[in-house]
Amino acid sequence: MAAMAGALIGLVIYLVRNSVRLSKSLLQHNLAAIEPIGDRSRATSVIVTFFGIGHLKPAPGTWGSAAAVVLAVAAYEAGLAMLVPVGFVVATLAGFWAVPRAVAGKFDQDPSEIVIDEVAGQWLALCFTVLPLWNRGVPDLLFGAWPGWVVPFALFRLFDIWKPWLVGRADRRGDAVGVMLDDLWAGLFAGICSVILAGLYHGLT
Repeated sequence: MAAMAGALIGLVIYLVRNSVRLSKSLLQHNLAAIEPIGDRSRATSVIVTFFGIGHLKPAPGTWGSAAAVVLAVAAYEAGLAMLVPVGFVVATLAGFWAVPRAVAGKFDQDPSEIVIDEVAGQWLALCFTVLPLWNRGVPDLLFGAWPGWVVPFALFRLFDIWKPWLVGRADRRGDAVGVMLDDLWAGLFAGICSVILAGLYHGLT
């Protein structure tokens, strides 16, 4: 766990410090690769792949979650923590609008390049830690309160891959709504478990 946390911290530090340069390069490369498929418009493709992040390999879902974490940490460090819940709402609404259009007429209702669901779910999980830290005036999320983003990230990936209970039930719907719902359930469970773990830790120390 410590090794994973160290690796994640190093990755996020690098990405946050180089976010402008990397985002320009990534957008130029990935947006050029986005082509309308079936009933998909370019705008729909941009939304469901989260500006091309969904085309990264391997594990595009993890890349989508990582991108959401980087943006959340960057927003917090810039004093814009409220952008995290706003982003969650926008990503959720955009996902429910775009995903059905992206998979219309396709046999595979959950293609790997669709990651807007991971982005929305990850931002939901982060709301449970980012907002309390912001309300308490914690100035530094990246270093000073790093469990506030490492734990929600790790738990969200766990629930998204494991798919217990309501997460798996939503995934088994096999439709566009299920694509979004399973990650929202995973984000909710990850956020709740993050708060529980934080309470246990601070209660014992």
